Amino acid sequence: MMHDARHLLVINPNTTASMTRKIGEAARAAAGPRTRITAINPHHGPAAIQGAADGGAALPGLLALVETTLSNDPAVDAVIIACFDDTGVWQLKSRCSVPVIGIGEAACHMASLLVERFSVVTTLSVSVPVLEDNLARNGLARRCVKVRASDVPVLDLEDAASDARGKITAEMSCALAEDDIGAIVLGCAGMADLANELSEQFQVPVLDGVAAAIGLAEALPATARFGRG
Repeated sequence: MMHDARHLLVINPNTTASMTRKIGEAARAAAGPRTRITAINPHHGPAAIQGAADGGAALPGLLALVETTLSNDPAVDAVIIACFDDTGVWQLKSRCSVPVIGIGEAACHMASLLVERFSVVTTLSVSVPVLEDNLARNGLARRCVKVRASDVPVLDLEDAASDARGKITAEMSCALAEDDIGAIVLGCAGMADLANELSEQFQVPVLDGVAAAIGLAEALPATARFGRG
């Protein structure tokens, strides 16, 4: 099936440019040949989003960036918020005339299509209440067995010398041993580059929200750009 050409605006709500580059690379790798990806981040706000306080601090810069970018480029077909907390997603859904997709909602909906039960492996425990609230709002709380923190600060995912991957794989091993699940969702955009290798390692679907959101955005009908809310 050939999709129409799409222009997807992928926004990392934190200010860490190296993470935005990684997210952009993951988005382009997941996108079809007729899809154009623009990956950007605000210049003001937290360097990482770890919990509700950081999400609130990121919101003004994020909302202003989306408004300015869409005003300057009316050809954008959808906005993807590349933070697993889905920072600002609900506010933007009500403001934008194009679809707005959070990578958290995308990955969890995708997991629910693949398996009956899944768990999320995220970064720090401060993010767990935010993600649990999002799962309830999206109607997926009963499908997610557990949101697990791997005790990895978000910016450690940008540091090759850190033990981020080791901590994530250890938590994934616990999830598969204890949760009776068929898939794992990676709960941070900074983990996007790990999904394929970890899926091969554990022999279960390991879902990255960036790739999931790109796939859903490409599949939306053209008429979706006129919807709000």
